[in-house]
Amino acid sequence: MIHLRSVALKPKNDTDSYPFSLPIVQSLNLTFTNDVTILVGENGSGKSTLLEAIAAAVGSITVGAQDAARDVSLDHVRMLADSLMLTWNKRTRRGFFMRSEDFFGYAKRMNEVRAELIEDLKRTREEYKDKPEAIGYASMAYAGELHAIKSYYGEGLDAQSHGESFLKLFQSRFVPDGLYIIDEPEAPLSPNRQLTLISLMNMAIKQNAQFIIATHSPIVMAYPNATILSCDGPQLEPIAYDEIETVSVMRSFLENPDAYMRHLVE
Repeated sequence: MIHLRSVALKPKNDTDSYPFSLPIVQSLNLTFTNDVTILVGENGSGKSTLLEAIAAAVGSITVGAQDAARDVSLDHVRMLADSLMLTWNKRTRRGFFMRSEDFFGYAKRMNEVRAELIEDLKRTREEYKDKPEAIGYASMAYAGELHAIKSYYGEGLDAQSHGESFLKLFQSRFVPDGLYIIDEPEAPLSPNRQLTLISLMNMAIKQNAQFIIATHSPIVMAYPNATILSCDGPQLEPIAYDEIETVSVMRSFLENPDAYMRHLVE
């Protein structure tokens, strides 16, 4: 389901300073026509900056060490976020914004929360040790939260491989009617696990999710019927999968890797 219908730049903005100086920002008038919109382009084209600004404007929950409103790593896009006009088909507060590097902060925070709950539970049981009939009620909240964390993440996100825990996070946080703004989700994932991610996305879309993704992965770019937009020109432009430079280079390399290797090691 398309929750966020369009994003455009308000008129009369300072276009001389970064990030307003980015060509794709200066000409921004983006309409979402599919459940999955994928931004592609070289590093420096502005796709990640645009994604961050949209997330800040939406007020997305950030999967990281802090929420979007307090995340200092988003400070450089807040002026841009305030200059964006958002049009909604159906306003949603569900979903999240995530960059691949945010995972480490999230895993750290969840471990800290788990440790605090365990200490609170121990302290509560000690305080009520002379009142066994009250221990259950006094410790119920802490025990319940610990059980919820375990049911979502097992023994902990850091108890699994990076790729496994990354997918576990996605699986546990996908909810109906969510808007998911994700920057380079392929970073910790092998090709097989990228296919698993696509399967998880598909399940979420069946529950009315919308995805806006920036990626370098030909696998993620291949999501069926996704709208693919190139950020390499003076404005966002639709681009066919087979015309994406990353796809062409990867295909050419896989067909004849020796040709590339010989050139690189001569």
